[in-house]
Amino acid sequence: MAAAESGTVRETADPVLVTEDLTRRFGSLVAVDGVSLEVERGEFRSVIGPNGAGKTTLFNLISGALPPTSGTVRFDGEDVTRLPPHARVRRGIGRSFQITNVFGALTVHENVRVAAQSVYDAGLPIAERFFCSTADFEEINARAEETLERVGLADRATERAAALGYGDRRRLELGLVLATDPQVVLLDEPTAGMSREETRATMELIDDVLADRTLLLIEHDIDLVMNVSDRVTVLDRGRELTTGSPSDVAANERVQAAYLGGER
Repeated sequence: MAAAESGTVRETADPVLVTEDLTRRFGSLVAVDGVSLEVERGEFRSVIGPNGAGKTTLFNLISGALPPTSGTVRFDGEDVTRLPPHARVRRGIGRSFQITNVFGALTVHENVRVAAQSVYDAGLPIAERFFCSTADFEEINARAEETLERVGLADRATERAAALGYGDRRRLELGLVLATDPQVVLLDEPTAGMSREETRATMELIDDVLADRTLLLIEHDIDLVMNVSDRVTVLDRGRELTTGSPSDVAANERVQAAYLGGER
């Protein structure tokens, strides 16, 4: 997963995700202010900015966790602005969160199976969905087992998720996303709270299991962002400050003043 060549900005020939004038207000506070983005299919796009810039709110709008005050979200040519989160997941938008979001009382395998089933059973009749044993769903169980192999948790499948350490919980959360077979994955600070070695391992895992997906990453580690991104979008006070290649963004004086020149 290599960054774009120095000084090169890729043209958006095949946008899979488009936001148009996306805005979210909380009373008098404008958290996201008219953000219009085009994310190319297969692109690794990072979103950076100082605390309070609107990054997580933008992800919430794209994933459906929050409705916009105005503006639209289009995914794969479809207007999904008013769709709830589960409907967006079923269309191919996956999401991980800053805080690990797993079912602690369930086993590792059960966590991933639930994620896989949430997409698989969308087309099943209600009676079959609610009254058939999950053991009958060989495809779901097979997907769960394959996912656990890919994220390196197959040997912990029968353990309760609550017993996992922080790094393995992050792996499990990535497995939950992967099990839904998303086209686009929103990664909200996936390495938060990790050591340098854990960060390296996590990014290698993301590269391994999600290399063929479109990725949007929120991350405060600027060196990491510059190494992995095709393009970088900088937000400041809810507005898009600039979008460009890592080298162009790093050289941008407005970015340096707003973010890169301050505390990292």
